[in-house]
Amino acid sequence: MGCSVEFKHIGKNFPGVKALDDISFRAESGKVYAFLGENGAGKSTLLKILNGDYQPDNGEYIINDELVHFNTPQDAINNGVSVIYQERQIVMEMTVAENIYLGSWLRTKHGTIDAKSMNKRTIEIIQRFGLEGVQPDAKVSTLSIAHQQLVEIMKAVNRDSKIIAFDEPTASLSDNEIKILFKIIRELQAENKIIFYVSHRMNEIEQIAQKVIVFKDGHLIDVVNKQDVSDDDLIQMMVGRKIERIFDAADRKPVLDEIVLEVNNLTTAYVRDVSFKVYRGEILGFAGLVGAGRTEIMRAIFGIDHIKSGEIYLEGKRIHPKSPMDAIELGIALVPEDRKEQGILPNISVKGNISITVLKNHLNKLGVIDERFENKIADSDIQKFRIKTPDSDKLISQLSGGNQQKVILARWLEINPKVLILDEPTKGIDVGAKSEFYRIICECANNGISVIVISSELPEIIGLSDRIMVVRDGSISGKVSKEEVTEEKILSYAMVKQVSK
Repeated sequence: MGCSVEFKHIGKNFPGVKALDDISFRAESGKVYAFLGENGAGKSTLLKILNGDYQPDNGEYIINDELVHFNTPQDAINNGVSVIYQERQIVMEMTVAENIYLGSWLRTKHGTIDAKSMNKRTIEIIQRFGLEGVQPDAKVSTLSIAHQQLVEIMKAVNRDSKIIAFDEPTASLSDNEIKILFKIIRELQAENKIIFYVSHRMNEIEQIAQKVIVFKDGHLIDVVNKQDVSDDDLIQMMVGRKIERIFDAADRKPVLDEIVLEVNNLTTAYVRDVSFKVYRGEILGFAGLVGAGRTEIMRAIFGIDHIKSGEIYLEGKRIHPKSPMDAIELGIALVPEDRKEQGILPNISVKGNISITVLKNHLNKLGVIDERFENKIADSDIQKFRIKTPDSDKLISQLSGGNQQKVILARWLEINPKVLILDEPTKGIDVGAKSEFYRIICECANNGISVIVISSELPEIIGLSDRIMVVRDGSISGKVSKEEVTEEKILSYAMVKQVSK
């Protein structure tokens, strides 16, 4: 049986921000609709209206030609709508089966929880997903992040939802797990479901979507057939301008004659015998497969992980960072991969997040924060980094992911670091915002900061980096210059055990 979803003139406002303005479109069953737009374009707000997290200020929300009003996500679930957010909505201390049946646990004739039946049916779902090694009675907290994400998806499939939305579902998945996800989506499509799919990865949209709904600044720009438009067409609709060459800013020629950071034979519980140098004004890329040890190398340099052996030199002096505070005092800054868990301070303002690294140097005689100084640097950075926020007092958790990342970057640049480490800096960020980040990263290098970039996106690491270190199994397996780099060469070092010193 078919299904339809229609939005008519939907509007949603927040203080100082018009999140959605006159959104109207209709979606039919048996199709995958990709939501495309820059961070802050309105995609997530519309998903939250779809799911009952938000209620529209005006307009109509219609399912199967009937007007609906969802006050809670449970209302949406009861009406066949499931939204799988990027932030996992699962109970870590419950089992896989308990999470999949959460809210509708099976019961015996005596009214007790029928764990045996739930486990049996969960095994069938797990087998359908092709997930080897996942047990129905395993606690979700013991699973990898990727498998936790797939538990979320299995939960929606088990509900037999007619409308399923995926918000950046592949952010934590391997290539093989993405193939499994796409297989499931195609099955759901064949079962006449409506699929909404939010992603910034153009290659995914190319593979999975039939229709693309483009948003910009809270407006719906167009609904197009994917086969009728090119990636360049979509990018131009999305950002309102052509991005001829996204790495134009990376056309730089640093002078590689002054070593700022030198690492010799670094060994921790996770990495072994790692050696490399970073020059002043250089962008040094770190490539490799997920789990290769790239992040762990940087955690040791930043004083998070204990160093078993090896040496680190900063501007020719040996250093021994035993904590992040030590590293910061020395002039090393780290923008982590997981901005929500490790980067932002979610319950304070944009202003507070930017100024926190330098406030101790700007207290008045009574030890109270100099509010004029705090406002000055926040307003300056909001303008400099083009952070989209109504004002500096806005909670950072209410900004889009790309704007949160800009705030974190602004925070660390306030300490004028000697070494800036960026771990997956554009993860979950749209094409237009990426272009802004590349400009900022290159400006940092041109101003004499030594920049280390970890990225799983090969075009990004190739386009930005002056040199590239490839990591495999906790060691440097290859070193590639800008002149000789190709995706094939990086992958050969990442996947084959070999060492180039």
